[in-house]
Formats: sequence, structure tokens, C-alpha cells
Amino acid sequence: MKVRQALRIAWEGLTLNKVRSFLTTLGVIIGVAAVIVMLAVSAGAEAEVADQINTLGANLIMIMPSFQRAGPGVGGSSPSLTYDDLATIEANVTGISGVSAEQSTTQGVKAGTTTLTDVSIVGTTPGFASVREYALAEGRFLTDEDNDLTNKVAVLGADIAQELFGDPASGGLDPVGQSIKVGSTKLTVVGVMADKGVVGNTDYDSRVYVPITLVFQKWTNARFGGEDLRTVYVSAESKGTMESVMAQLDQLIIQILGTTSDSAGFSLTTQDSIIDMQTSATETFRNLLGWVAGVSLVVGGIGIMNIMLVSVTERTREIGLRQALGARPRDVQLQFLLETIVLSLLGGLAGVLAGVGGSYLFNELGTMRTDIVWASIPLAFGAAAAVGIFFGYYPAIKAAQLDPIVALRRE
Repeated sequence: MKVRQALRIAWEGLTLNKVRSFLTTLGVIIGVAAVIVMLAVSAGAEAEVADQINTLGANLIMIMPSFQRAGPGVGGSSPSLTYDDLATIEANVTGISGVSAEQSTTQGVKAGTTTLTDVSIVGTTPGFASVREYALAEGRFLTDEDNDLTNKVAVLGADIAQELFGDPASGGLDPVGQSIKVGSTKLTVVGVMADKGVVGNTDYDSRVYVPITLVFQKWTNARFGGEDLRTVYVSAESKGTMESVMAQLDQLIIQILGTTSDSAGFSLTTQDSIIDMQTSATETFRNLLGWVAGVSLVVGGIGIMNIMLVSVTERTREIGLRQALGARPRDVQLQFLLETIVLSLLGGLAGVLAGVGGSYLFNELGTMRTDIVWASIPLAFGAAAAVGIFFGYYPAIKAAQLDPIVALRRE
């Protein structure tokens, strides 16, 4: 019997009971859709993390103390970079577009009759705006002079400015030139930053930016690091200069700290390395999702095999009649195998549509980002076909092995 004829007979057999055929394919539909959606969720989570890290700034290199203990007989803690070292880095490292450092504290902020509590006060340097790609809305940012003279000036995030002074377009005050009190220290507002929003867990618009030397002078406890910098941010001019900049930084900072390459006392971290660590952390999660989706496909295949075995039992007389009319065992086997494959392929197609549509809906209507992994579509569809062949083979063999005389006698 030709495959085309067997396919037609198989299709007729499936359409005789449409509801049962649909319910049989439901397991495959769910399995294929699960593969696509779960991989899309995993890819979306990785992309979200990468985007958040990249919004910290372009081509960023972070210099962080390694918190190594001092050697035997040596008192004190590991050496750290200080504010004065930033100028040394800028002067001696080529291929960089900016250097910045931050020191944070939490204080109450008051302007007129408005008082805000637990506001994040960020002491920083002039390079902060360029390194973090953070634009000004009005006024100016902090300068080297502000830090050198410890000027009592502040730059407000967009939300803080509106909370303290209102919207100038609706009768509020222009923040630039106004005075605010941070803790017990009176500061003059010299600028307002543009909207940046929340990056990771940091709300840039709800912070007040002041000279880092002012934070050291007013709010840093000398017993807990004093004027040591926790993190220094260096922005390379391009991706191509990253390796050169890191090599220069490595040598220069060892000289500044007076350490050795074996015990440098600091580490250099890039955005790419952070993304790689996050990707590695989510790989187990992604594999788990893949296994869960694979199990659902197997369950769908078992459902198909179960229904096809029932179908063989119900159609015993039909099989015997076909064999009596000249159908060979392999013709019967081909018919039932094709029925299973058709069910699987139809379920796979419907599952692809459901998976792609579900991923788009999750992305548009939900709070979870999804990025469709297009390679998962042929993978899931191929898995559905393989499930159909694997789980359909046994019922097809059972049908082909029926004795036509016994089958015809079956009531």
C-alpha cells in the first residue's frame, strides 16, 4: 500500500472521533508549548539581568577591594584606593573616558516645610555622570573644585526634586539655587538630573548627589573604612580598549597600593563577567525548566500510546477485515503508525502556536519578560514527531500482529 493511501486511511480513522483525537493531542500541545514558553522565560530573565547591568554605564570596569587579611605579623587591613588616587588613574591610564567613585549614606532631607526621611545620599565625583551615562535636566553636576574644597552643594534626582519643590510648570519652585538640609548640614542645590528610573534595585531618581569629600567629612565613620573607596568605576572608550585598560589598571593599582600580583588586594570586574556569572547562575534554572517541559512531552506521548492501544482493541474487526481483503501486516502497521505521527505533528503545530502566542502574552500583559528562543521551535516540533514515532510504534506492532481469523470473530 502506498504511503499516500495509508495517510488518507489514517486521517479518516482520526476524524471518526474528533473529540478523542483532540484530547489525545492535548498532552503534546501542552508539552511543546511548555518547552517554548519556559525557554522564553529563561532567556527573558537573562536578557533582563544583562540590560540592567549594561545600563550602569558603557564599557564599565569596576575596581573593588578583595578584603584579604593582612599577612602574619602585619597589622591593619588590606590597603584601599582613596579619593586622591582617582586623579592618578585618570592621568596614567590611556583609553578611558571617565573615572568615578561613590560613597553612600542615608539621611533625612528637608526643604522648607517638606521633610523626607531615609533618603539615599551619594557622595561622588565629576566623572559619575559620564561613566553612568546619566544626563542633567538643568543646572550643573559636581566639579573637581566641589570635591577639592568640600563645597556644600547638591544635585537632586528627578523625583526628589519634585517631592521637595514641586513641579515648576504647576507653580512649584525651580530647585536650582534653593537650599536644602541634609541631616544637619545646609546645602545649595546646583543641578537636577534627568529621569533615569530604577536600574536593578537602585532608584536613581530618588537620590541626592553630593561631593564625595563631603560624605567623608560629615557622615563616614573612620572606624569603618574612613575615606577608603569601596568601588571605583572606570569607563573604557570602547570594547576594543577594555583589555588594554584592565592591564594598565592592574599594574598601576598594584603600584598605588604597594602590593604584589600574588596578593594584589583588589579585583577588576567588567559588565561581561557579571553577566557571565548571572548566566551561569540561571543555567541550572533553565535546565530544570527544560526537563519539566520534556517530561510533559513524554506524558503526552504516553497518552497517545494509551489511546492508540484502546483504538486497536476497538477496531479489531476492522483490522481483521482489511487483512482478509489483502492488507499485509506492514500495511496495518503503517496505518496505525501514521495515525500516531499525524496526531503528534498536529499537536506539535498547535503547541508551537500556543507557545509563541503565550510567550508574547506573558511579555505584554505580565510582569515577567520573555524572549522567544527561535531555536526552541524546531526543537520542540521535532521532539513531538519523535514522541509520536516512539510511542506509536508499539500500538502499530500490536495491530499488525493480530490474527485475521481471531479478529473477524471478535464481537
